[in-house]
Amino acid sequence: MAVSLLLGVHAHQPAGNFPEVLEAAHARCYRPFLQTLHRYPDFKFAVHFSGWLLQYLHDHHAQDIALLRAMVERGQAELFGGGDMEPVLAAIPARDRVGQVHALTQRLQRLLGRQPRGAWLTERVWDSTVVPALVDAGIDYVTVDDYHFLCAGKSPQALHGYYSTEEDDRRIDLFPISEALRYRLPFAPAPEAVAYIERMGETDPDCAAVYFDDIEKFGIWPETYQWVYEQGWLQAFIEGVLGSQLIVTRHFQEHREATSTRGVIYLPTTSYVEMNEWTLPAERAHAYAELVELARTHQRYEQHKAFVRGGIWKNFLSRYDEANWMHKRMLALSARLERLPAERRTPAMRDLLYRSQANDAYWHGLFGGLYLPHLRRAVFAALVELEALLDDAGAQPAEAACDLDLDGVSELFMRNDKVQAVVRCDADAAVVELDDYRLHHNFGDTLRRRDEHYYRRVHRGEQAHARHEGIASAHDRVSFKHQIVPADLQPDERPRASFLDRIELNGHWHWPVYRAQHLTRGEARFTAQLHGMHLAKRYEVRDERLLVHYEFRSEADAQLESQLNLAMPSCDGFLGRYVFEGRVLGGFGQPLVLPAVSALCMEDGVLGGTLELLTTAPMQLTGAPHHTVSQSEEGFEKIMQALTLTMRWMLPAGENTLCVALDMRSGRCAI
Repeated sequence: MAVSLLLGVHAHQPAGNFPEVLEAAHARCYRPFLQTLHRYPDFKFAVHFSGWLLQYLHDHHAQDIALLRAMVERGQAELFGGGDMEPVLAAIPARDRVGQVHALTQRLQRLLGRQPRGAWLTERVWDSTVVPALVDAGIDYVTVDDYHFLCAGKSPQALHGYYSTEEDDRRIDLFPISEALRYRLPFAPAPEAVAYIERMGETDPDCAAVYFDDIEKFGIWPETYQWVYEQGWLQAFIEGVLGSQLIVTRHFQEHREATSTRGVIYLPTTSYVEMNEWTLPAERAHAYAELVELARTHQRYEQHKAFVRGGIWKNFLSRYDEANWMHKRMLALSARLERLPAERRTPAMRDLLYRSQANDAYWHGLFGGLYLPHLRRAVFAALVELEALLDDAGAQPAEAACDLDLDGVSELFMRNDKVQAVVRCDADAAVVELDDYRLHHNFGDTLRRRDEHYYRRVHRGEQAHARHEGIASAHDRVSFKHQIVPADLQPDERPRASFLDRIELNGHWHWPVYRAQHLTRGEARFTAQLHGMHLAKRYEVRDERLLVHYEFRSEADAQLESQLNLAMPSCDGFLGRYVFEGRVLGGFGQPLVLPAVSALCMEDGVLGGTLELLTTAPMQLTGAPHHTVSQSEEGFEKIMQALTLTMRWMLPAGENTLCVALDMRSGRCAI
């Protein structure tokens, strides 16, 4: 019998991605892929578009979505659903899982005229707790990696059909995606890929060759546009499949109706192999990689890889404080929305919540993810706007101080109707989030520089791996987009926050150890004792300002240094600039040194607003961009995460006071 080729592609772009990136992806991948498939009505395939991307293409390239709709109507294309804004379903509340799946189903019905029965799981993250929500939202089957099945004890030879599982009295069917096909399509020559599929049916009369992977591999990954379209790989592959007497293309639903389940199975919580490595901290990832390499050296890896596992997707939330903070902020606002009486909830609130759950900014692997400021900014923009709407609707937040991120330290939320400052109540007493509700922006959204497993490749200066026939996958490449020096890889010793203080006494610098004295939504007071000095720091929010008051009592002359780490959306682009006394001093990507100033304005054209720094006592002010190094499909790159300003004051012996203000507002500085 012929092999059933169940071929699906997954298309996604993060909400908030740059328009030029979206247009390039459309021109190099989405349009040519759909146009090519449309020429072959007999080639059946499945397709999943995340809701945000589908809507963008419909609004900007309606002719291509019309092609897809025509392929759906003639029975060529099968639609897959999933979470509308591409969340990792296992990482959001059950109520939002159902809502997200329903939202994409409704979007598919509206734009393409069909409701899906199958669903794509974001990053193929499997957790059995998602089953009830998927079934309750009308989903009958999903695709996951064959690796998931191997981890459950299945042999590779048993993975040419679908299995069934259940959770809380709901059944769902599971199709195992072939890793071997993922690595061959589209990287191996088309005749070789077709021949491999044909051989899959030699020992299994009901064989299903299951492929479901990123459509971006067909045009966006390095070299793939030339390979897939200009050199004709996709056309050759389609014609090779249609010309084969041993392969028939089918929909997943067709195969499910024509064959029986191969039995019940219970999969462990996992994702694909590469993801399991990416979730590990650098030190443990080194150990994992060495274990894998040892198994490969002894030619045992393929046989034993299911038992050489890394971490799970949620490890990203414990690896990266910044991801965990966004996640817990999202959970808290989801709970506030749920507590709001139904008549006060609006579609806008729901849409903002779902947008804040988009997976991309919460993790990091081969692609930038968490390391890309504009992706985190999109999440925080949704969170801050949603919070403002909930406040207006009368939904009361939790108590002023709580351990929101579950790390053992409380955070104080100080707010009014214009701004919010979140102070971490530890020894630093620093600001970890600073929101402007009108600009929908968190000025505290930055990223700490930390060690990463792949930095070993940077240190070794590896270049792209040798290739065989075909082209190399982005997983196998090591290249450099920017010049990287050792200092760029040095981990931060302290967190990246604002109002991180140091005191100089008798020629030695010290970190004060603050203790909370008074905490309310409008004011917070912390004190510290340091070698004959008494130090008090008091925060308050007033109108559109965060005010920080310092009081000192010292037996000797001293210096105070306080560091700000500020997220400015323009980063080192031309729309961000320092303005001082009516003069533009330069961009945020340039160093700044001012010997004795009391004010500085930071104007950001991307944000459409400004942040003004004011002090009651002249300060020495220095500024520099804060960069991190991360890997992407284009190679290792340096990314500006924040603008770091360091303020310094001389404090004569005796009593001293000073006040620092951060003034947030829309529009430009007066220049």
